[in-house]
Amino acid sequence: MGSRLVEQLGAHNVAGAAASVLADRIRALVLDGRLTVGERLPSERALARELRRSRSTITRAYSLLEDDGYVTRLHGGSTRVALPHDHAAPGLDADDTAIDLSIASMDSTPGLYDATVRSLPRLAALRGTSGYSLQGLPELRDAVAQRFRERGAPTSAEEIIITSGALNAVNLILTAIGRRGERALVEQPTFPHALEALHRHGYRLVPTPVDVEGWDTRHLNETLLSTRPHVAYLIPDFHNPTGATLPDEDRQRIVTTSRNVGTHLIVDETTTELDIDRGWAPTPMAASGPNVITVGSMSKIAWGGMRIGWIRAERSVVARLLAVRPSFELGTALLEQCIAIELLTEMPALTSHVGRRLRAGRAAVEAGVAGIPGWHMPRTPGGLSAWVDIGGPLSTALSLAARERQLILPPGPRFTTGGVLERRLRLPITLPPDRTAEAMTRLALAWEDVRKGTASRADELEHAAVI
Repeated sequence: MGSRLVEQLGAHNVAGAAASVLADRIRALVLDGRLTVGERLPSERALARELRRSRSTITRAYSLLEDDGYVTRLHGGSTRVALPHDHAAPGLDADDTAIDLSIASMDSTPGLYDATVRSLPRLAALRGTSGYSLQGLPELRDAVAQRFRERGAPTSAEEIIITSGALNAVNLILTAIGRRGERALVEQPTFPHALEALHRHGYRLVPTPVDVEGWDTRHLNETLLSTRPHVAYLIPDFHNPTGATLPDEDRQRIVTTSRNVGTHLIVDETTTELDIDRGWAPTPMAASGPNVITVGSMSKIAWGGMRIGWIRAERSVVARLLAVRPSFELGTALLEQCIAIELLTEMPALTSHVGRRLRAGRAAVEAGVAGIPGWHMPRTPGGLSAWVDIGGPLSTALSLAARERQLILPPGPRFTTGGVLERRLRLPITLPPDRTAEAMTRLALAWEDVRKGTASRADELEHAAVI
């Protein structure tokens, strides 16, 4: 079994690379968050063997990283990931002129303020309670359950837990049912922080491919049958980052296969409501079987600052989740829950507003991509982003060059388990059109830098989250 470093690098990406290029690739992994501070790297001898390079090349690469402060080395001991002492945490000294494309999220819905005002009497009525809400307010759980029922999945309030966002929900699920050392099936590409959560809970990741045209469902089903993973994490609606939607017939087949092999399906519906012009509405995977655990969130349809999410699961799973939850939190903030109750009564207006915003953002990205020779933007019927083909394996190089143009964007491999998809770039369609137009202008300039070989080393690239 190869090292995690080579898995993240992708041996094909550094084949024949000079020491300086290899050092730059490792630096990008550190600054992009794919290698974590303190993580132990392979020894020079082991890495040389894995990459089929001379040991002197590896020694030189590690020395360059040590000189810049990106690794620490003990004589005769280990090499570990570090950050330079003058490295600024994201956002602390951010330049106002920088445009951050690592965040695919919109500002708040116009109805948020009014919903907040309307929620205050409901919050005031709760002052006589303890203030702790382990499963969530009954009225909010019923509103979430009603939304599932409207979409075709019979659901009761007892099958809902309110959480502090969708990622919080994923971590609660893995805490309750996780098994260290087991396999987890994941899409390739997928949401990076879900991959990190699965890694943190000790899972071995098994990828299955997704592209703008959709899933290779034969591969997915065969992988379920051959590896029998303990969990599978899927984003079936407006997949992040490709924007694809899984057809109903494939949903049913995947749920059935998963149930037969004993796999818990964790279905992330954070992007489900982000429709622009898909033209059809799929049935939730939760309608197809009891082995589906669904997570959702208000963050993309209302505001990222509202940390409200939920879990839908059969009652026996809900009981396990509630038994574990007090070990790391005692519920979800009441004010946000009260606001969410108000917002969920206005879902048609909310989704209509989101659709208009996304349509304008998509048009701005399309116009920018059209001006860059060799790039291709696929049809993007909804979701957070466009999964753009840049015509060559230069995504990481472009991401580094973009920093010189005050543009922050994650490279394609940030969304994978093995340093692949260097031809791809996730471009958010969530920014206002004028901001997007400026971002695309800077991106075109960075692309010229890369193509002409004039991009400099981006030593100040920040370790940024991808949202």
